[in-house]
Amino acid sequence: MGRKTKVALTVGAAGVAAWAASKVVAKPKPRPDKTALQFSQPIILAKRGGTEGAPEHTMAAFKKSAELGVHGFVVDIRLTKDEEIIIFHDETADRTTDFSGKISDYTLDELKKADAGYMYMDEEGQYPFRGKGEKILTLIELVNAFPQLLIAVNLRDSPDTYEGSLMPSKLWRLIEETNTQDRVIVMSTFDEQTDRFNLYAQNKVAIGAGNDEVKKAYAAFTSKFGHLYNPKADVFNVSEKMGIFPLNTEGFINFLHNVNIPIYYEDVNQEDKIEKLLKAGAAGFISETPSVALTIIQHQAEN
Repeated sequence: MGRKTKVALTVGAAGVAAWAASKVVAKPKPRPDKTALQFSQPIILAKRGGTEGAPEHTMAAFKKSAELGVHGFVVDIRLTKDEEIIIFHDETADRTTDFSGKISDYTLDELKKADAGYMYMDEEGQYPFRGKGEKILTLIELVNAFPQLLIAVNLRDSPDTYEGSLMPSKLWRLIEETNTQDRVIVMSTFDEQTDRFNLYAQNKVAIGAGNDEVKKAYAAFTSKFGHLYNPKADVFNVSEKMGIFPLNTEGFINFLHNVNIPIYYEDVNQEDKIEKLLKAGAAGFISETPSVALTIIQHQAEN
């Protein structure tokens, strides 16, 4: 046996020994239960209120989805010029209203004058919600309008902006004042934002995984050291893939389940995919068109 072979075997043996030692010393630490995530069956959350026959993030959309029987909503939030939290997806007002320019350049009173149904077009090419009184909503208006439903809020403003720097503290104050700690999920693609928020919340609110947390979990899952994964989130809201990496496997779902983390899949609307993910252990779905998933889950519950 040559010297190089002996060195390789020694290094390999050392690696195996380190792995074995870490398995003995380190034990997965499950996330503590969060009331907001305690459901007896898979759930459906309407993304931006749902867009089946109504403009996104409008009261018309929220009411329509609530009537369908969704378990809650996933909404985007932004901060206005006068530091009010509104429900709005884009950085600018152009895509959905008759206003233009950045949301942060307007006060709430100014934004309330916008027609939130202005840009919505139906399948026949008509604009049925123009001038019908649909207004931009504040987060507190939504919270008060649907006290029975779960609301997942997505912090859209970058932490590098003035608005983003204020949002975590503003959001915590609103949640605390409305006593909604047990029916809210706070998430952001920016892990820094949820970290900042949790400095105020102190783990009293369910936290959604950001991009970095999802990458960290997947790397741990595919390595031999998954038992060393120490999650910082309570729930994963993900697409079926992150780049080329599949997040929709039974193995990954079970990996998260073992540390008490449910996983909700976004924008899965095909019946066969929904059924496959349910069988694999998916805890829910986030969809702009929630009726398909609702029908499947309701059918399974009846049987």
